[in-house]
Amino acid sequence: MQQVLVTGGTGFVASHCMLQLLQQGYAVKTTIRTPDKKDKVLDMLRTGGISDLQHIRFITADLTSDQHWADAVADCEYVLHVASPIYLRVPKDPEEMIRPAVDGTLRVLKAARDAGVKRVVMTSNFGAVGYSHRDPATLITEKDYTDPNEKGLSAYNKSKVMSERAAWQFIREQGNGLEFCTVNPMGIFGPSLGPDLSSGFELLRNMMNGGMKAIPNLDLGIVDVRDVADLHIRAMLSPKANGERFLALAGGTMSLMQIAGLIKEKMPAIGGQISTKPLADWKVRLAAFLGNQKAKALAPMLGVNRKASNQKAISVLGWKPRSNEIAILASAESLIKYGAIK
Repeated sequence: MQQVLVTGGTGFVASHCMLQLLQQGYAVKTTIRTPDKKDKVLDMLRTGGISDLQHIRFITADLTSDQHWADAVADCEYVLHVASPIYLRVPKDPEEMIRPAVDGTLRVLKAARDAGVKRVVMTSNFGAVGYSHRDPATLITEKDYTDPNEKGLSAYNKSKVMSERAAWQFIREQGNGLEFCTVNPMGIFGPSLGPDLSSGFELLRNMMNGGMKAIPNLDLGIVDVRDVADLHIRAMLSPKANGERFLALAGGTMSLMQIAGLIKEKMPAIGGQISTKPLADWKVRLAAFLGNQKAKALAPMLGVNRKASNQKAISVLGWKPRSNEIAILASAESLIKYGAIK
């Protein structure tokens, strides 16, 4: 059996990557930050339908330390580097988020190179691609890069573009033949395999439980987590994927108002709690200026052009993503299933 390392095993995307790899007959290793996370990962895989768990192994490793990464990559043909450093708060100094992301990526790449891994697929994001794209008349593609010095760029997105650029530089200068590619998802929705819901669910939760009294003027590019995992595996296997980036989105965008309308229509039992009152951009920016944490998270997303192309993943890798609507409704169902919506 070929063995694949998936970093950050407790994560939303990583759990679906592991699920699909096991379903396809691979042996899987995964990294967890502390040994007590093992049961959480096993529960998620059982939820996904895996009953035979003999082909998954756990390594305790942290992106901020060199310890155990050699063990993690040993005997692995491929690495899906999905993990990203975790922060419970937005740091005042962006370097607190950027440095660990960059150093952690390089740590994984060095270990993979030294162990003779064939290919690393890195989970980057749209924040590394499209946040400096100014022309709404032309589609954003994988050729675009976000300027890390872009005004208003969040520390998280800056960490993503800096870590991806560092990875490409490492591959060029020190890769020694290590194959590499990236998957750059837009907003990731879809079904959760466990009750610890990813940050992407928070926006929907606020909308569905009535906490969002008015709807910001925000367009989202959307992709289902199941399709993100599928794209990672396609990028892992295809000879055409080496050295490439792949934007992951279902196609087109959905506004928050359209999402609110969709959930109200398809899930009428909870739809009555959802507002359809619009919220002006200036009110979001003012609230952010005055220190409102939710507004601070939303403000950098206002006015960003998200008209991007998914044609490269479709034409090069034969990828067939689910619709925006399917991804959103699957997330909404997970919020209800795990008791996040009363």
